[in-house]
Amino acid sequence: MPIHSLALAELTDRIRQARSAPIPEDRLLRVRGGGSKDFYGTALRGQPLSTQGLQGIVSYEPTELVVTVQAGTPLAELEAALLEKNQCLPFEPPHFGPAGASTVGGMAAAALSGPSRASVGAVKDYVLGARFINGKGEHLTFGGQVMKNVAGYDVSRLLAGSWGTLGVITEVSLKVLAFAPSEATLACALPQDAALALLHRWGGQPLPLNASCWVHDPLEGGEGGDTLFVRLRGALAAVQAALPRMRAEVLAQGGEAEVMDNTQASADWAAARDQRLPFFNAPPAPDLCLWRLSVAQTAPVLALPYAQCIEWHGGQRWLWAPASVAHKLHALAQGAGGHATLFRRPAGALANVDAGAPVFAPQDATQARIQSALQLQFDPDGVFNTHRPHSVA
Repeated sequence: MPIHSLALAELTDRIRQARSAPIPEDRLLRVRGGGSKDFYGTALRGQPLSTQGLQGIVSYEPTELVVTVQAGTPLAELEAALLEKNQCLPFEPPHFGPAGASTVGGMAAAALSGPSRASVGAVKDYVLGARFINGKGEHLTFGGQVMKNVAGYDVSRLLAGSWGTLGVITEVSLKVLAFAPSEATLACALPQDAALALLHRWGGQPLPLNASCWVHDPLEGGEGGDTLFVRLRGALAAVQAALPRMRAEVLAQGGEAEVMDNTQASADWAAARDQRLPFFNAPPAPDLCLWRLSVAQTAPVLALPYAQCIEWHGGQRWLWAPASVAHKLHALAQGAGGHATLFRRPAGALANVDAGAPVFAPQDATQARIQSALQLQFDPDGVFNTHRPHSVA
C-alpha cells in the first residue's frame, strides 16, 4: 500500500507554514497520533499535527520477519495482522487510552516497552528503517528492511524515543518475531527482598525468563499480599524443565509458588502492559503522582515509604509519591544507576508539578549539547515541541 500522498502533502505544508511564522510560539507544532500519551511529559504546547491520515500496512513479509507500516495505523490493527501469522512485536508496546487510540507512529516515537523489555530488548532494537518529515519540510528516508543496512548514523533508531521533537515519523519498518512455542507463568508469594534476590539469581542462569512483575496487592481485611509473577517463554522442554527448578528455589526462600492458568495469566500480563492492574487504577491518595524509576536490575530494595510495582527483573520500579519528593527520587534513582520520571499526575496538579518539581532527570552538559545539536540539524527553526523527552530506556 503506497503512503497517502494527500496526507503527506498536508503535513509538509503545515510544517512549512509553521516554519515561516514570524512569532516563535506560533511556529510550534506537536505531533499527535491517537493522543494516548498526551498525559506524559510537561504541559502540552503547540498546535496538534495529526498523523491519522497515514494508515495502512505498506508491506509485510512473514518469512522475512519484516513489516513496514504507516505511522497513523492503529497499533491493534498491526498486531492483529501479525497474529494471523503467529507473529508479534516482542517488546509488547503498551496500549494506553481508549481502544484503538495507540498508533504505530506513537509507539515508535515514545519507545515505551512492555513486560518483556528486559529480556527481549527495547523498541529501538526492532526498528529497521523509518521515513519522516523534518523541520524543514523535507521527507527523508533512513535505514531499510534488513538488520545490516546502516552506513553512518542510525537515524531511524534515533527517532525511537524522540517524542516528535525531531520530525514527524510517516512510516516505520520493524523486525517481528514468531510467538514462542511454549509459555508458563509462575505466581510466587514472596516479599520484595526475596523476590529481587531470586530474580538476580535467575538472571544469571540459562532459564527461559521472559518477564517479571512483583506487586503488593491489597486484600480483604486491610492486609496485603506480596506476589512475584514470572513468565517463561521458549521451547517446551526448556519451560517444563525450568518450572520445578524455580518452584523449588521459591520454597527454599520460605515462599509459595504455583503455575497459573495461561488464559488468566495472559490477561494479567496485558493489564500490566497497559497499566490496568489494581496498583495503577487509582492512587492511594488523590494528591499522589505515579513515578517511574529506571534503575540497574541488581539494585537492592529502595529505602522508600511508598508501595511499589516492580518490573523488568528489578530494572523498572513504579510508585505513587507526592510531587514534593521529586528531587529525592531523582537523587535516589541516580544513586541506583538510573533515573526517575514523573509518569502520571493527578488532575489539576500540572502547574505546580512543572513549577516546583522536575518531571525528567536533569541533563548533564554533554547530553544537553548533543540534544541541542540534533535539534539544530533536524529542526533549525524550532517547529516541533522541544519540551517532550528525547529518549526512554
